[in-house]
Amino acid sequence: MRESFAIGGVRVRAGQAKGVELPIARLVTGGDVSLPVRVLHGREEGPVVWIDAAIHGDEVVGVEVIRQVLAQVSPERLRGTLIAVPVVNVLGFLNGDRYLPDRRDLNRSFPGSARGSLASRIAHLLMTEVVARCDVGIDLHTGSDRRDNLPQIRADLDDPETRRLAAAFGAPVMLHAKLRDGSLRQAAREAGAIALLYEAGEALRLEQEPIEVGVAGVLRVLAALGMLDDDEAADASIECRASGWVRARGTGILHLDVELGDRVESGARLGRVADALGTGGRIVRADRAGIVIGLTRAPIVHAGDAVAHLAEPEGSSTG
Repeated sequence: MRESFAIGGVRVRAGQAKGVELPIARLVTGGDVSLPVRVLHGREEGPVVWIDAAIHGDEVVGVEVIRQVLAQVSPERLRGTLIAVPVVNVLGFLNGDRYLPDRRDLNRSFPGSARGSLASRIAHLLMTEVVARCDVGIDLHTGSDRRDNLPQIRADLDDPETRRLAAAFGAPVMLHAKLRDGSLRQAAREAGAIALLYEAGEALRLEQEPIEVGVAGVLRVLAALGMLDDDEAADASIECRASGWVRARGTGILHLDVELGDRVESGARLGRVADALGTGGRIVRADRAGIVIGLTRAPIVHAGDAVAHLAEPEGSSTG
């Protein structure tokens, strides 16, 4: 029998699941705010993996992904340990707000500090209590600012093991993405863990496809790590090495001509921006050949606003 797993002053026995509350802060009312964690400690040895969601408080898709994953994984059949953190930005989540009350972006605050800002303290808590214990992590996100994302994995595809797990996830697209300062993915890398970032859907919306792709992907990664019995293989992801947003050249009401997942050629029409009377319109055209992996859902755009995110498949060239 494996040794028990210690986290937050609690020990979880092998073959059991247990909820843990990691203290964050005290409210003005005197109540406590805690980070909710669920630990599944398998009977047999294996990797330690975390999954997290709602680092941005308005991104709810990942919360449902984690709920469904936990409903399908039994600690009695699990090899290794799974740590689930369904809501990282608890205060933002309660308010339906992307940011913390001090307006800081939690995903620019890692690795954090025990004596820093509220964002810095939450980041430090997640790093020390969860990430530091793990070999691999999956960070679940959605689009922001009324943007909608095609299900995709963003990761360092130059690292062979990271690429293997990204491919195992089986999202329609896997995008080689640079590390951003202060992000969880960067801090995890520096701590020696592999981190995949899943992007899918819109903020404040529960959409079926992003949820289904996310649940299946997480389970496939666990299977690829030997933690679960082999799952069904997904269709091969399209590997992309570069991407960029096409921006509006004028201000007005946006009428899109493309949808997520569409393939477009350089110069292809993506939509039209016109005034309320339909006059003075400007065509929005693709600046490269690629796959539409992100779209704005805002009906009104201003000159310079991001309209469509195009990713270039490996081996293609910009026209």
